[in-house]
Amino acid sequence: MYSVNYHRANSVDDAAKMAEAGDAKFLSGGMTLIPAMKTRLAAPSDLIDLTHISELKGITISGRTVTIGAGTIHYDVATHTDLKALCPALCHLASHIGDPAVRHRGTIGGSVANNDPAADYPSALLAMGATIITNQREIAAEDFFTGLFETALEEGEIVTAVTFEVPEKSGYAKFPNPASRYAMTGVFVAKGKDGVRVAVTGAGDNGVFRSEPLETALATSFDAKALEGLSVPSDNLMGDLHASPEYRANLIVVMAKRAVLAANG
Repeated sequence: MYSVNYHRANSVDDAAKMAEAGDAKFLSGGMTLIPAMKTRLAAPSDLIDLTHISELKGITISGRTVTIGAGTIHYDVATHTDLKALCPALCHLASHIGDPAVRHRGTIGGSVANNDPAADYPSALLAMGATIITNQREIAAEDFFTGLFETALEEGEIVTAVTFEVPEKSGYAKFPNPASRYAMTGVFVAKGKDGVRVAVTGAGDNGVFRSEPLETALATSFDAKALEGLSVPSDNLMGDLHASPEYRANLIVVMAKRAVLAANG
């Protein structure tokens, strides 16, 4: 590690003011930022700790509208009784992020702001047509995730919450890396008033994306059988030591089938 100025913010406004000076980074769960600093892949002059801001934490449900504070840890999403009754797919997703240590420290806001191409939450938010709320504006998930580790966030902008309408049916399935539990390929399916949306994480070479072939097939029949014999192109998919683009293309269909089976209960 190296010398860095640590600041403990007591409010979102407080954090925003602290970020005005120097090359500052916001610290939420720290699951990505701290390792990046240890390896000097990130070298902020100032570290602004958001973990003590109470207004960023908690889950509120009004009818079928869910709002989750950015500082809410994965464990709290996974175990929230009312959310599990309304949207079990999201609770299932959260319960399989990393390991217990990660789930008790990592936050939904940190995951969304970091936008790791193999993170779980981006697929759920994109599939459910969620809105990301910041201290400055509201951004549709469709416009928020812009590329590998890239988002629409401006310098000094802070994610404060995410909100979405719970779809009629939803499901999530992923093929996890056995070491990190990151998705080598993960698929979130959602059937709602606007039709079927399918979002894929862990496979795209430009990050999370929607799959038109899967959406078209499931729009006709929201059943795993509708995906039998279907293939998706391997163009623009990641290839690495874990899996080739062609293997990930196959995994997308397999995970989509599992996600639909889960959605249909």
